[in-house]
Amino acid sequence: MSSPRILVVDDEADLRELLEITLLKMGLDVDSADSLTQARGLLAAHEYALVLTDMRLPDGFGIELVHEIVAGVRAIPVAVITAFGSADNAVTALKAGAFDYLSKPVRVEQLRQVVHSALGIDKSNVLPRNSAVTTTPVRLVGASAAMQDVRMQIARLARSMAPVAVTGESGSGKELAARDIHSQSARADKPFVAVNCGAIPEALMEAEFFGYRKGAFTGAAEDRDGFFQAASGGTLMLDEVADLPLAMQVKLLRAIQERRVRKVGATVEEPVDVRLISATHQNLAECVDKGRFRQDLYYRLNVIELRLPPLRERLDDIGLLSGVILARLATPGNSAVLAPAALDALCRYTFPGNVRELENILERAMAFASDGVIEVPDLAMRGGLSPMVPTVMLAGTVALAPSPESVSTPAADESLPASLPDHLDDVERQIIRRALAKTRFNRTQAAELLGISFRQLRYRMQRLEIHEPE
Repeated sequence: MSSPRILVVDDEADLRELLEITLLKMGLDVDSADSLTQARGLLAAHEYALVLTDMRLPDGFGIELVHEIVAGVRAIPVAVITAFGSADNAVTALKAGAFDYLSKPVRVEQLRQVVHSALGIDKSNVLPRNSAVTTTPVRLVGASAAMQDVRMQIARLARSMAPVAVTGESGSGKELAARDIHSQSARADKPFVAVNCGAIPEALMEAEFFGYRKGAFTGAAEDRDGFFQAASGGTLMLDEVADLPLAMQVKLLRAIQERRVRKVGATVEEPVDVRLISATHQNLAECVDKGRFRQDLYYRLNVIELRLPPLRERLDDIGLLSGVILARLATPGNSAVLAPAALDALCRYTFPGNVRELENILERAMAFASDGVIEVPDLAMRGGLSPMVPTVMLAGTVALAPSPESVSTPAADESLPASLPDHLDDVERQIIRRALAKTRFNRTQAAELLGISFRQLRYRMQRLEIHEPE
């Protein structure tokens, strides 16, 4: 069996020779070209497992070669070589479909990492050669057109090593999408590490992300790796990345650009090989405009964007999702199915909390179901309200109005609140206080119980003047 063949395109003879020697030592066959014209001729004559091209060539730009290869019949991974500090060129190439990039001066270990990642992809460039990946079940469930489009995007994103920004409302499945990208990529047999950026105290962020040396600070009794080292060779997911403080954003940007990190208390940097996937329910572009998120980091993380549709945009998936959730929740002595009327009620609800809220509703409904059949009354919301009754949710959205036949005429002595905002604040205040009382004022647990983030809960507590009892 012949060795994989690599094409190196660069007009600098010294760099071309360095790349050739390194690749030959790795047991690979190498062809080289010093111009676009020569590269096109070699591509027409041979099959290549990887193309390495400089961005600036005597007769054009490497990005032209990227476009031609991506648009061609053969799916060949392309890595571009950019000049030091040319972050914009790297981002442009990745958006155009490049597999990865190398920065000058090219480091041998970085070159090996790129080659190993690229050769982990088969000739169809759809799924990794790793046979375990082909049997990995897809985590994002849904047969709607919106979800089929998402899964097609995930299959394409899995081919590249470009950073991906997953956007969508809370509870829409952003982490599941990130795990699907990882499981279908060449890194599937390496670690997947998910980090909630909003849950780490600011004082500990650098140590948690980059690790620390023994004695670096009080309590550092031994060397410890950070999230970057833990995800080595695999994927690092930065959930709720918009919650990162500005000081940490600067350090994260350097780690992404240099692909090297320095542990707290260390004097030298060490190389890291991770693919970054970020996620947030906030609008990062608006955060940049307001000065809460660095523009350069935004462009580094948001090379490719994957938007997850909210559940209200794919109500056709409710039946399938409900079946999967109920099957997962079932135990030998406790299982349930949805009555047709209950399924119809769910399909007419807006789901402000998305799939996470659907899971919450079904889990409670199983406890109240009679003879293993979930009826409409079993679909009680928080506070004992039916999902078909108009109620203001914690996120500030309003559920669908009830059908006309279900609305009764108010009694003559009933009156509307004098101030709707004050009334809604009172309702929200009562619900938050009940959740805090149930968790003995553990705000992290209360936030999970309410289906919101810790920062959201803290903000609402400040706005509503909810204080911990003395």
